[in-house]
Amino acid sequence: MSRLTPKKTRGRYQALDSLRGLLLVQMIAYHALYDVVYILGVPIPWYTGPAGYVWQQSICWGFILLSGFCFRLSRHPVRHGLTVLGAGLLVTLATWLAMPSEFILFGVLYLLGLAALLQCAVWALCSRWQLPPFSPWLGLALNLAAFFLTRNVPRGWLGFESLRLCPLPPWLYQWDWLAVAGLPGPGFSSSDYFPLIPWVFLYLTGYFLWRLAGSRRQVMDRLKPGIPGLAFLGRHSLLIYLLHQPALMAVFWLVRQTA
Repeated sequence: MSRLTPKKTRGRYQALDSLRGLLLVQMIAYHALYDVVYILGVPIPWYTGPAGYVWQQSICWGFILLSGFCFRLSRHPVRHGLTVLGAGLLVTLATWLAMPSEFILFGVLYLLGLAALLQCAVWALCSRWQLPPFSPWLGLALNLAAFFLTRNVPRGWLGFESLRLCPLPPWLYQWDWLAVAGLPGPGFSSSDYFPLIPWVFLYLTGYFLWRLAGSRRQVMDRLKPGIPGLAFLGRHSLLIYLLHQPALMAVFWLVRQTA
């Protein structure tokens, strides 16, 4: 890890905002189809099959990698982490009160907020102890390998997707409060679940990608231009994320009532 010396940037990297905006549009489309299938009851076989799963995972991977990549571009990373974590708590409260069947605990906003705060803590320790910067190539390789190795830890084994390398001891999954780490107990349930293990390793993969690209001025200069409409969405992604699902739910509820 590098020391706690946040880098200030001149303006924004519009290409990164545009990419975030594109991912946001895809996420809204994915959730809209979710409501079509599970609220209106319209069957969409490809959506509920492997193609839909790959689409959903590509959106999640994109957001998490991009968040890790943009960590050092934030002028106030601690405040940013607390804001995103607070938004995650708001989603938990809203779903608990309004949609208990879709209750969300330790969703993607929890992950992004906690990952940023943990990264700030590691950053501060490295600065305090004057540790040398970690090799970005080694950090990239180790975190990507750790993500693939631990992808199925919340399901009880090591491995990636359908690849099961070895089961983990059942006693690790006895306490619901360990769900945030990736070890959910028997009583834990959430309709959107992104624990630290394995997803923090994907976040750190994005961070080390920045470590490789951020020092190359010619690379970063190419990220300054973007697509205005998508860049606007990307700059306001947190607010749009919080508002889009209630808006979609209201629209499809009205459709169902008038059908």
